[in-house]
Amino acid sequence: MTDAGDPAAGAPVGSAGGPGGTTALRRALDGLYDGAAWLAALFMVGLLVMVLLSIVSRLAHFHVPGTDAYAGYLMAGAGFLALAHTLKRGEHIRVTLLLARLHGRARHAFEVWALSAAVALAALFAWYSVRLAWNSRRFNDISTGNDATPLWIPQLAMAVGSLILVIAFVDELVLELRGRQRHAEEAARHE
Repeated sequence: MTDAGDPAAGAPVGSAGGPGGTTALRRALDGLYDGAAWLAALFMVGLLVMVLLSIVSRLAHFHVPGTDAYAGYLMAGAGFLALAHTLKRGEHIRVTLLLARLHGRARHAFEVWALSAAVALAALFAWYSVRLAWNSRRFNDISTGNDATPLWIPQLAMAVGSLILVIAFVDELVLELRGRQRHAEEAARHE
């Protein structure tokens, strides 16, 4: 039987639910992270389409308005929607110079401190991202380009991605507080 938190099994780190396997909450959270990643992938495909359309239209001597702006919106949306999935897969850049020297309670305390700070910073960013999208909708803010896109639409991907990132950091903090160690698994995977 393979541990659900085994990176070799392709499951997110720290996803074991207990003796019976994964819990419904764990499956829902992993589904949320995977869904956001798939949506980010769709945004990347849309970005490719926008870039190709821009190239082809220039070569064929016609202009499709807004392709540059939509490519930018899609790139930003893909980045934000992929943040939580990347975090849960242990692919974010972590400065482990200090962590590698800590063991036991000191390491656990440092991890809890770092994850608490990450939750606070991500929550602030999510708050302001949601507020930005809400105010753009409320004031009917549109882009200054010739596409005149209501800005709350592309800002929504940033807001949703940052909210999912907060959930992922809280998930990581809870896992750390419950003692589910993932550090050895991460180190083995990245060597």
